[in-house]
Amino acid sequence: MAAACTGGLDTGFVALGYAKVAVLGVVQGLTELLPISSTAHMRIVPALLGWRDPGSAFSAAMQLAALAAVISYFWSDVRGIFFGSIAAARRRDFSNWNFRFVIWILIATLPIIIAGVLLAPWLNACDSPLRTLTVIGIACLVMAALLGLAEVYSLHLRTLDNVTIVDALVIGIAQVGALIPGVSRSGSTLTAALFRDLERAEAARFSFLLGLPAIAAAGFKELWELHKAHLDAQGWSILALGLVVASISAFVAIWSLLRILERFSAWPFAIYRALLGVVLLAGVALGWLPN
Repeated sequence: MAAACTGGLDTGFVALGYAKVAVLGVVQGLTELLPISSTAHMRIVPALLGWRDPGSAFSAAMQLAALAAVISYFWSDVRGIFFGSIAAARRRDFSNWNFRFVIWILIATLPIIIAGVLLAPWLNACDSPLRTLTVIGIACLVMAALLGLAEVYSLHLRTLDNVTIVDALVIGIAQVGALIPGVSRSGSTLTAALFRDLERAEAARFSFLLGLPAIAAAGFKELWELHKAHLDAQGWSILALGLVVASISAFVAIWSLLRILERFSAWPFAIYRALLGVVLLAGVALGWLPN
């Protein structure tokens, strides 16, 4: 079913109601921080269940669930970097690692902010052509190939302690790809970090920390857009339920991702993404799935 519109925004999640949004909150939370594309799953799961598309506004607002999960899981890192950078700034110790890391994060966030502003009319529009399953399927296949190549060519040697501004810029530019549905912010940044020869778990940690401003900006921006679109009280309560459920499942996703990367590799995700891409494209071509 087609998504609903509120003030020009895609707000199909409101019509789904509490129970269905809770289910999609679990899906969104688990897939948002795994390198497998939450957008792909938020399109295919409702399609398979015969539900309407929850809309891009739901996916964007769910970034706040990812934000809560990342901050809580990596609280010691976030706290150390935040207070360490403030202390360094007061001492004017601009060579301090924490201070430099914060500056790198801010610089690395600029590309996705600029691209997000430029692409906003297409990304959040009702029935956006970028949210078709064909686009998402192709993106899944491309990212599966890139993640596989990263696994093959990465030396898996470096840690967060010796990253540089070049690493931050490369990952920041890769993060722009997340604006294309099906690419996955986690997938694009993890892939870029692996290409920079970081250890697998450290690559995930780096990509999560580097993405905090972008995740926060996307989530709060969408809340503001929904406010301007005069989303009603029921819509806000449905969204709140989705956020709570997604936050819990996103925390589980981080734990799972790090365990898989530490014990195995990124190959399970690359293979899964390739299979998902094939299923999506085949489903559309054979009429099993609505594009």
